[in-house]
Amino acid sequence: MTSYEFAEYVALYELERRGGHYDDLRAGAIVSMIGNVHRDATKHPEPFGPLDFIPWNEHHGFAEPVFLENVEEQSALILRTMFPGMEETQ
Repeated sequence: MTSYEFAEYVALYELERRGGHYDDLRAGAIVSMIGNVHRDATKHPEPFGPLDFIPWNEHHGFAEPVFLENVEEQSALILRTMFPGMEETQ
């Protein structure tokens, strides 16, 4: 999924509100568990919670989308945003 497709999905979700909130929470619980298993506790001392992986949840609010010309830079930005510090380990 490209960042453009993701932004389009977020916009459509704001209009139609498809899917259940509890479905998102279940998915967030699974992803947060995986994130916590692989979390570097020195760089991210607080454990992840389900809402940390549900960016369209009301808990977070929305930021303006960022679109970069270079697709590699766009991918790196997404990686840094979702997994801070991960690029340092690669």
